[in-house]
Amino acid sequence: MSRHLRKRSLILAGHDTSVALEPSFWNALEDIANQQKQTLPQLVTKVDAARSPEQSLASALRVYALEWLTHQLAASATPGT
Repeated sequence: MSRHLRKRSLILAGHDTSVALEPSFWNALEDIANQQKQTLPQLVTKVDAARSPEQSLASALRVYALEWLTHQLAASATPGT
């Protein structure tokens, strides 16, 4: 595993799993979970349940964070929101 990745162990659907992401993505996911009044494991479980079988969990988490942040930027740029 690359030194720039941080690995976290989680229990998803009753099974131990680990995911390695860049610290910036973990920070963004923690912020998203806090804003959604969820724990990080709850958010990861939600993303895991929604991903397609051919997509890795790490990839799904990165895409989720990027799409969420993109949506937030678009919403803040739209007048009246």
